Amino acid sequence: MSSIKAKTRRYLRIGMAFAVGLAISGCGNAERPSLSGAGEEDQVLATVALQPASGSSVKGHLSVSPNGQTMAVAGTVTGLTASGVHAIHIHEKGDCSAADASSAGDHFNPYGHRHGSVKNGEHHVGDMENIVANAQGEAIVKAIVHGASLGEGGLNDIGGRALVIHAMPDDYASQPSGKAGKRIACGVLEVAQIGAGNSASG
Repeated sequence: MSSIKAKTRRYLRIGMAFAVGLAISGCGNAERPSLSGAGEEDQVLATVALQPASGSSVKGHLSVSPNGQTMAVAGTVTGLTASGVHAIHIHEKGDCSAADASSAGDHFNPYGHRHGSVKNGEHHVGDMENIVANAQGEAIVKAIVHGASLGEGGLNDIGGRALVIHAMPDDYASQPSGKAGKRIACGVLEVAQIGAGNSASG
């Protein structure tokens, strides 16, 4: 009987030591999280500081990051029409100096395509889906740019070009710019970081 009790105590000590070891190991892993999930989507390649145009009060701060084979534009825009829908495009020139942002030129269209929706058929590289403001005139931007590169200096490079918000929604059909109305905010895509895989084919 005493032999059985001795063996039982021994097994209990071994089990407790094993459990303590697992706990310590778990704590160590918690302090050193894996970075294997970090990818190119975490890279901010450009930033945009939107300033008012055409007498509006529209402002915003956006960032541009790789998103698979596209570029993701994200951030917040304020001063928009309450619950309004507004066009957002990348324009060919990085010049927002004109009061109406006309100095930004036309849509960025290096391949001579027709204007359209990025979700269906032919479109400019600078075309994006409309943004929608809430009742306070604030829009959370989550837009996608197809067929662009950033900071590489190629034909489709959007670095240094202007991003423009329009007063009206883009109808994705009217040529050459979707009847989007006045340019109410403009900002230049300032290249912040260049990393591998920062091109996106359309």
